[in-house]
Amino acid sequence: MTTLKDLEKKLQKADAKQAKLYLFCNFVSLLLITAYSAMMFSPTVLLALPGGGDSRKQMVAIFVLALFGCVVFTVYASGLFFREKARQLGTLMALGAPGKRLLPGLLREVVSLSAVSCLFGVGAGFPFVWILWNCFKLMTGSDQMTLIFDFRCLYLSAVFFVIVVGCSCLNAYRYLKKTNIMEVMHEEHRNEPVKEPGRWCGPVGGLLVLGGAVLGYMGPVVCYYVFHVYAPAWINILYAPVFAGLYMIMLHTVVYGWRSHKKYPYKNMIARSMMKFQGKQTVNNLLVSTVLIAGSAFGIFYLPMMSVGQMMEIKSRPYDYYYHYRADQEIFGEKEISALAGEKGLAVKDFKQAPYLCLGMDGVTEVEEGNSFHYERIPFLNEGKFFSEDSYKTITGENISVEKGSYMAVSNTEETGLYYLNGTAEALTNMVTFESLPVSFGGYAHYDFLLDSVGYYVLNNEDYQMIAAGLTPDWMGQAAFFNMDGKDSYEFAQDFFYTLVASFDTECEKPDSYDRVAKYYDNQKGEVYWGDTERMTKISFSEPDTSDFRGHWRYMPKCRILDKTDFNRTFSVFLMMFLFIAIICSLAAMIIDYTRCMTIVLNNRYVFEDLKRLGASPSFLHKEIKGQAGPVFQIPAFVGMGAMYFLYALLMFGNDGRITGSEAGGLGVCFLILAGIGGIYYLVYRYTVKRMCGQIVIEK
Repeated sequence: MTTLKDLEKKLQKADAKQAKLYLFCNFVSLLLITAYSAMMFSPTVLLALPGGGDSRKQMVAIFVLALFGCVVFTVYASGLFFREKARQLGTLMALGAPGKRLLPGLLREVVSLSAVSCLFGVGAGFPFVWILWNCFKLMTGSDQMTLIFDFRCLYLSAVFFVIVVGCSCLNAYRYLKKTNIMEVMHEEHRNEPVKEPGRWCGPVGGLLVLGGAVLGYMGPVVCYYVFHVYAPAWINILYAPVFAGLYMIMLHTVVYGWRSHKKYPYKNMIARSMMKFQGKQTVNNLLVSTVLIAGSAFGIFYLPMMSVGQMMEIKSRPYDYYYHYRADQEIFGEKEISALAGEKGLAVKDFKQAPYLCLGMDGVTEVEEGNSFHYERIPFLNEGKFFSEDSYKTITGENISVEKGSYMAVSNTEETGLYYLNGTAEALTNMVTFESLPVSFGGYAHYDFLLDSVGYYVLNNEDYQMIAAGLTPDWMGQAAFFNMDGKDSYEFAQDFFYTLVASFDTECEKPDSYDRVAKYYDNQKGEVYWGDTERMTKISFSEPDTSDFRGHWRYMPKCRILDKTDFNRTFSVFLMMFLFIAIICSLAAMIIDYTRCMTIVLNNRYVFEDLKRLGASPSFLHKEIKGQAGPVFQIPAFVGMGAMYFLYALLMFGNDGRITGSEAGGLGVCFLILAGIGGIYYLVYRYTVKRMCGQIVIEK
């Protein structure tokens, strides 16, 4: 005799397709979350992305987006699983099985399926990361890209697993609480139409997205410049209109579409009606996909915006090599460099060298008062490197006239490097004799090659001689420039760099943010300078190829061929992390869209079967299928990519009130990348349409 338990097993076997879909969705979500968290917790990544920096904040922000998308995706998959399972539950209820009798078996099935998907998802996450990481490592040839896992990342996977199982169990309990057997059995055919809004919904949604992006971006700016307050975390709520606007855009898409139907009101009526009657599910899917695609675009934009500007700067350099050093260091000069080049069959030309002074500068700075701040003049604010008018001419070939009692700051042509320059000084101090020179700011000189994180300035020749009196070599320096006569050699550039690093003593083993003048001021007040604490970025002469050393050493030279060739290797961890973010978010969005399209065709199979019986041709059915799948792929792609492109352009504009040449170049490359991603989405869309047609046996 067949028992109820045997009947449950037979029905479960008959509904294996729904179980496979549930397994697949949970597996993919756990794989993506595990892979992302493994990267995010990796010591390799954390060492490269400084704590509190923008890069790490972006990484965490996009992870939150990905986590939100995967949670919604798995909850949605759970709902689909129980909608399809409704027939089985209804059959058992019709045979007299009470809900309490079915609940243990249903929960056991949910937990077992979730556990299996979790086990395989987590198990596949680490190999997935390792494969992608090492593929990128082969392309860059970086020695610092040894991937280390911190298995505390599994805590996030565990939390995600608990959320998935909890939502699934709640769904199971909700379905078994229903008492109307017919309602349960016909659950899979129930539609979830949305309430039709006015046609104003879409345009207003677009305005809300635009307004929310501007409002969210400008909120912290207003707090800072108008109220002199650091923006609190809750101010990000100003971005809320963006999500409301996205929802309205998706709602308009599902209900009306974006084409006028007045002339041909019955055109595509079937496709539009099917989408409208399942509007709640479709709108939620479109919203989640849009958020994930926006996160993917945000991650991928980091690469060209970081690299294009760097490549343009390297190409525009007037000299092949530049280095500078303190005068108390025994560093090689023109003869030694020529000898080193001769060993490689090369010759040096255009060698120029000019002295500079390291002086203390006063200035206006922010003084924190809890969450607010005020401006205050500090007598020893920072250290500056000062050329005389003659030294500046030697390097640049440009005659500039600096009035006596004033100084000029050396910026790039577009004046985007003003953050590193002090334009508020009223006194310059000799840090050996502590004699002061009253000065006023005389504006900017422009020479892109001299822009660095410490800052160069130019003094009148007479003022230069006067303030230099009594300075010791450790407060003086030399800047040197030269070109190669003919083709350069990467091997020579490496030898030059390693020899230069080995020439410095340990007193110069400091990052560019270490300021001797600020240290003197703090010590005079009886305070410990922050640069002498663990907060300061650590660099070592024993690791000259790391991104920290190449990016932050105070005396880092500029070598055109070395910087150009080693860029990917030097910043490989940055590039890999954000490329990985883009891959994760894109995969999640594609899988969600694919799953939604397959659900649409399965739920509406009876509609397509009726159309075939009424004589609908394969081409007509194929067109209706495309009418369902098209918006699911197109709208999130256009809105997500477009909104993020606009937001990124807004960020670039907000940095200094304009789009510079390097930023315009980076945005141009970003546009091409979006076109490439759009092509990939199109291929996935074509594959999805093919699979949808296969589900209802349409031959095209």
